[in-house]
Amino acid sequence: MPEESFYAHSTSNPDKQDWQRLADHLISVGELAYRKAQYFGGGECAELAGLLHDLGKYTDEFQGRLSGDLTRVDHATHGAIVVRERYGMLGALIAYGIAGHHAGLPNGLDGKRRSSLKDRLRKELPVLLSVWEQELSLRSAPKPPDLKAVAERRFFQYAFFGRMLFSTLVDADYLDTEAFYARTEGKILLRDQEPPSLYALKEQLDHHLNQFDTETLVNKERARILQHVRKQAPKEAGLFSLNVPTGGGKTLSSLAFALDHAIHHGLRRVIYVIPFTSIVEQNAAVFRDALGKLGEDTVLEHHSAFRDDTNKDPQAREKLKLAMENWDAPIVVTTAVQFFESLFADRPSKCRKLHNITGSVVILDEAQTLPLKLLRPCVAAMNELALNYQTSLVLCTATQPALQRVEGFEGGLEDVRELAPEPQALHARLNRVSLHHRGTLTDEALVAELKVHPQVLCIVNNRRHARFLYEAISQEPGARHLTTLMCAKHRSDALAEIRQRLHEGKPCRLISTSLIEAGVDVDFPAVYRAEAGLDSIAQAAGRCNREGRWPPEESNVSVFGVGSDWSTPPELKQFAQAARAIFRRYGDDVFCLEAINDYFAELYWQKGAKHLDAHDLLGLSEEGQIEGIPYETIASKFRMIESVMLPVIVPYDAAAKEALRGLKYAEHCGSLARALQPYLVQVPEQGFRELQQARAIEAVQPDRFGTQFMELVNQDLYHPRYGLNWDNNVFINAERSVI
Repeated sequence: MPEESFYAHSTSNPDKQDWQRLADHLISVGELAYRKAQYFGGGECAELAGLLHDLGKYTDEFQGRLSGDLTRVDHATHGAIVVRERYGMLGALIAYGIAGHHAGLPNGLDGKRRSSLKDRLRKELPVLLSVWEQELSLRSAPKPPDLKAVAERRFFQYAFFGRMLFSTLVDADYLDTEAFYARTEGKILLRDQEPPSLYALKEQLDHHLNQFDTETLVNKERARILQHVRKQAPKEAGLFSLNVPTGGGKTLSSLAFALDHAIHHGLRRVIYVIPFTSIVEQNAAVFRDALGKLGEDTVLEHHSAFRDDTNKDPQAREKLKLAMENWDAPIVVTTAVQFFESLFADRPSKCRKLHNITGSVVILDEAQTLPLKLLRPCVAAMNELALNYQTSLVLCTATQPALQRVEGFEGGLEDVRELAPEPQALHARLNRVSLHHRGTLTDEALVAELKVHPQVLCIVNNRRHARFLYEAISQEPGARHLTTLMCAKHRSDALAEIRQRLHEGKPCRLISTSLIEAGVDVDFPAVYRAEAGLDSIAQAAGRCNREGRWPPEESNVSVFGVGSDWSTPPELKQFAQAARAIFRRYGDDVFCLEAINDYFAELYWQKGAKHLDAHDLLGLSEEGQIEGIPYETIASKFRMIESVMLPVIVPYDAAAKEALRGLKYAEHCGSLARALQPYLVQVPEQGFRELQQARAIEAVQPDRFGTQFMELVNQDLYHPRYGLNWDNNVFINAERSVI
């Protein structure tokens, strides 16, 4: 077979004139992967992976497949065998990505859903034709990265590097293949267009920030914080904390620091990591507003429920859709689930973006919300990004978790620099409330106190308790209710009315679950909070006297225990127990930095190091050695959210009903799915099944979309005050522990 007949990709043209030559594809992918890995010193290893990833296409069987024989051919394993045989242990690490560049990174020794690397390297394959050695030139000894080693997580570091190599390979492979087909079809590659520079974004942000009113005491403090934080931008890249009380302007201050810091150090992008999907949408909107027209096609919003169909410019919309695949955008706003699960993933689609985290500034908003069971692996990943991947990370929160090694956290963060001005004094200056632990309050006593306050917020730990309290005060002027059993549009309408009543001084007695602590900007003169973690209590306090309109001694935050009927959900008990210990130790002065530090130390001590890595993911990495890295197993066990919640579409208003009508006749869900996003209520799986069996919900176009879109057809179950409401016992039991 003459050498010019070896191809990587075919078209419908039978004369093969426009087919992609295999050597061209391999060399191009090698060059692309090399450039992408330069940020972490892995260029030569990534180049080698690119050159060898499709080596198995140098077989008669694969070339026959391109010509019409549809028999499946393993074209990845030959490259893994060659790299393993020629380059020893370094080759073994590279082999994982080559072998898994389609199906995913395998386990080294014991396969689960897919074959292990060991088994792949032993399998029978089509004969590899020697012409490949004439067409490809391999380095005699690729230079390994100069990793700063940490003895106790040595093999974790190797596994991390292998995953980063995999990321550069799959992204380079996708991009070269995409470019080939775009050329043959005469398409313009939108992703090749240069986005606005970080410097242009900084100028626009400066313009926006200069328009802020700084007349009030709180706004003057916010401006002072912003100015101080920005002065820290020239500091050496690495780990930072931004310890600013709720309401201190952390969101825009952290963005300003990130842009300044990235420009000063030649970093590539800003990645804003947020714990809750609802705040992703909110913060992305804040950033787009702050960046004006430039923000429309530079702020990439990426989370599991997002489809960007609302941008008016089709080219900008398509460009952001492409950027979502690999985070090649100046500013990325995403969830902690998306960020951390990707760092421990095995699938190409999840890992493709990883190399674009390197050389970035990562803002971890509300860093204290990371799940305890995965805390040590998350901290190890943060350490590794800062140590070896030119990434600066900022832990941004009002309640800094005690994650540093010097604070006693095993394998904790090292050399964390504080960006805020004198955090202890800052917390004192921005303290706008008086906090009191009231002990246990009966529902009768609590309701009596809520009736006394014309404007008051009460936050409890489960939805059924919230509904009970709301019903108890529902006849009082301004009684209102917020719960995640209301769709987002319903909550948004309710919040708009609540803010208006507060602004006008009208009665407003709001009963809510903890959802109101997730970045919702409201300002009450009095707040009641059921016992929870100290970080949740601090968030609740941030909804009291937020703008400093009343003296602190007149702005009371009351923490209370609940009766046995409303016991704290199991997932919150350990947080509430740790908070009670801090109240006993510090009285009501639990927002001082020392108390907050002790709270997290208490919380982590209760769990123990073993329970902060519940699946022993760090141990699995260390036990495996290079030839036994369990990539697939680690990915399957690293799950930040384990409870299954399923969406129900509520025909809440005319817009929802119109979108549902359109969906019933649509061939593609597209923009209709995005339009319906504000009308979803997430329901526990057991309750969802009960609604289904009772025919209270029905699938929209099941033949086309399956059960992707489930509409609430029994609208009697949706109440205008407290949302989805069904008194079936199974549904009630499924709801008991839901916040």
